[in-house]
Amino acid sequence: MAKQREGRQKLKKGSFKKALRLYKYIKPYRAEFALGLLFLILSSAANLAFPKYLGDLVDAANTDDIVANIENIALILLVILVAQAIVSFFRVVLFVNVTEKTLASLRQATYQHLIKLPMPFFNAKRVGELNSRISADISLLQETFTTTLAEFIRQLIIIFGGIAILLYTSPQLTLFMLAIVPVVVLIAVFFGRFIRKYSKDVQNEVAQSNTIVEETLQGIFNVKAFANEFLEIARYRTKTNSVAKIAMKGGKYRGAFSSFIILGLFGAIVAVIWRGVNLIAAGDLAIGELFSFVIYSGFIGGSIGGFANVYANIQKAIGATEELMEILEEEEENLSETESHQNLPDFKGDIQFKNLSFHYPTRPDQKVIDALNLEIKSGTQVALVGPSGAGKSTLVSLLLQFYKPQSGTLLFDGKPAQDYPLSLLRNQMAVVPQDVFLFGGTIRENMAYGKPDATDEELKEAAQKANAWEFIEKFPEGLDTLVGERGVQLSGGQRQRVAIARAVLKDPAILILDEATSALDSESERLVQEALDRLMVGRTSVVIAHRLATVRNADEIVVLENGKLREKGTHQELMADENGLYHSLSSLQFNS
Repeated sequence: MAKQREGRQKLKKGSFKKALRLYKYIKPYRAEFALGLLFLILSSAANLAFPKYLGDLVDAANTDDIVANIENIALILLVILVAQAIVSFFRVVLFVNVTEKTLASLRQATYQHLIKLPMPFFNAKRVGELNSRISADISLLQETFTTTLAEFIRQLIIIFGGIAILLYTSPQLTLFMLAIVPVVVLIAVFFGRFIRKYSKDVQNEVAQSNTIVEETLQGIFNVKAFANEFLEIARYRTKTNSVAKIAMKGGKYRGAFSSFIILGLFGAIVAVIWRGVNLIAAGDLAIGELFSFVIYSGFIGGSIGGFANVYANIQKAIGATEELMEILEEEEENLSETESHQNLPDFKGDIQFKNLSFHYPTRPDQKVIDALNLEIKSGTQVALVGPSGAGKSTLVSLLLQFYKPQSGTLLFDGKPAQDYPLSLLRNQMAVVPQDVFLFGGTIRENMAYGKPDATDEELKEAAQKANAWEFIEKFPEGLDTLVGERGVQLSGGQRQRVAIARAVLKDPAILILDEATSALDSESERLVQEALDRLMVGRTSVVIAHRLATVRNADEIVVLENGKLREKGTHQELMADENGLYHSLSSLQFNS
């Protein structure tokens, strides 16, 4: 147990250290932040001064010059109120300004870092989780910086400043108040949490009962087909009775809580006033001082009550910061902005795998590529075929440098892949996948992703080469037609041709095709295949083939099985070997 506690303490210290790393994002605006803190302290000090002058206002009734004293104190109170209003305005404005600038910098830094992370990171994370980190967690920090942190500091000032003023006013009554009010407030806080737990239990039970209704109505066909109407009625009755039972129990606790508030908190105030009146009778306290004392006690009690909630919110923010910092600690790919969308002079596109082996980080005991030796000459069309799990897609990922091999070497034009700047190397390649992803903007934006500075003439020429211009010019908006999320406004064949036009614009030395026609109808397949045939001319083309009929004319067909090279040659050469894997796969497909 002691070791576990020590581990938790270390974790908290580590979390706090990570939270302190946010300072570098606040640092450029530290002058504004410091001024905001100063205004917060002044606002809190004005808050503490207010009850004191209210007490003086009460005592002014017992002085000789009542009217003059009341007017003077009222004027002071008015000045305090106006000053507090002005200071509070500037405090809020400054905190919001600093927060928005800081979080904008943090969002930009997180997104910039996130998008530069290697593929293994994204394979291990869910998109929803990453989106939550960059949106929900940073929004939590926004509330912390603008509200929670200010409230935390304000409550600390009120608690300790208020107690100091009370001790100065009457040490006897202060000790009496501290023995009663904070204890009652803390009991009320924990009692309130206990009741909220019951409310959550009721909400959970209600949610479960709603799930029964939803499932039953969605599956009404099965309910009636199996004559289970009364079974579902009984199930729903049991769940709703459970809801009522928990809610009634919670009602008793809420009633007890209301009674406690009346008896405990108001009783504590009555006790403080009773003790104060005794001190007035003994001549140790003035009436106005007691009046101020009661207000200060209310301030302190309220701050103690709210402190637990504020502290919990700060802990949540520290937790969110820790998860953000974990992402920011991940190692980025070595990318360079200046090299993006540039061509390498004299890059031919020769590819060579030398004794290359690879396994995924999550499956170290399972080799996906095993001691592969393969050479792909520039300008040739090479097809990768083989059964599912043979390693075809993995080879493409290795070509694109999404992963690094555990052993062996990958060479481009006789030079190791790691000797090329990563952005520059990837820019020499283009991929046309089976499942095309289009961004939710226009056709123009999706095509220009291959060359951001492309002119309208270049876009039109690329679309014509991709057999896409025919359908694009029929749209009223032409290139400015919105494709919808993931390109849903376009058919499968149209999406493929936009993707091919994108590759045409990039003008790559190495073209990678992942069975780009397998999901299309006959007419769309013909148009896409024509475009691909044009695109492959003069380039090193690596084609992942599931349907062997599409690669009969390849310069070389490479047959993979369990990450090993089994056969290679032309279609005719491989079909000549009746005992070969390619012959077997081809016969199965064509016979079916």
